[in-house]
Amino acid sequence: MEVEAKKTLTYQKRTTRQKLLYVRKNWQLYVIFLLPALVLTVIFKYLPMGGILMAFEDYNVRLGLLGSEWVGLDYFKRFLSSPDFMSYLLNTLKLSLYGLLWGFPAPIILALLLNQIRRTGIKKKIQLLIYAPNFISVIVLCGMVRMFLSPVGPLNQLLGTTTNWMTMPEAFRTIYIASGIWQGAGWASIMYTAALSNVSKELEEAATIDGANILQQIWYVQLPAIKNIIVIQFILSAGNIMSVGFEKAYALQTGMNLPTSEIISTYVYKIGLLNGDYGYSTAVGIFNSVINVLLLLLVNWIVSKLNDGEGL
Repeated sequence: MEVEAKKTLTYQKRTTRQKLLYVRKNWQLYVIFLLPALVLTVIFKYLPMGGILMAFEDYNVRLGLLGSEWVGLDYFKRFLSSPDFMSYLLNTLKLSLYGLLWGFPAPIILALLLNQIRRTGIKKKIQLLIYAPNFISVIVLCGMVRMFLSPVGPLNQLLGTTTNWMTMPEAFRTIYIASGIWQGAGWASIMYTAALSNVSKELEEAATIDGANILQQIWYVQLPAIKNIIVIQFILSAGNIMSVGFEKAYALQTGMNLPTSEIISTYVYKIGLLNGDYGYSTAVGIFNSVINVLLLLLVNWIVSKLNDGEGL
């Protein structure tokens, strides 16, 4: 075993050395191909980060970033002491957490159901139907939702009522989350479906021979095969808890459902672009990003602890 390990290590060192020699020999080629990407990344990703300074300035377009008056942490204090702060924060958290609670398992369940379909032709047709909503733009989707839930829409005709669901604050989160699941669950299930296609056929046959039913096969054979993908996707989803889609929330807003539909991203849009308070809106946006990063680190730490303790 030690001899084989030494051979493997020697081979890896030789391969790494060969790669480095190749890169050194053809460095001009790498520069030609990498330079445009690096320049674009610097221009469009790193240079705009200078705009963070607006959160600490009474920003004036005429004076610019370097000429505007410095106000320090005043905007952060203003937002945290605002009477609507807790309302915006809770609305954002509730919409994200409920969306994660109901939306995250949906593509997994969908992939497991699709995996039970053995006839390839039928499976492909069903996949086409459930993938299609993903290609509908957010604004078109919101228009469809408004038409479907209008007082003369199909839902009210089916129920025999004339309720205007879009004006009900208590219905906004359900509408937002349900429409999101309908639009994105099919597309999000692609990764799980691909992973399930690589499940060991021997294990499935062994489970069948041992008398395992469908639910037991899913629990003991299929779910362990996609566990790592589920964990990664959960961490990424949890890291975006505060990044609720602005376009959809704003497009579904009405004057009556504002108590639940006004979230941090729509608030930033209104005070920043509509009211022109760029410094304050930047501070609120930074606060939102900091909370996102902290949540991502927390979830990553929890998952790592569960993995260490074999909880996952």
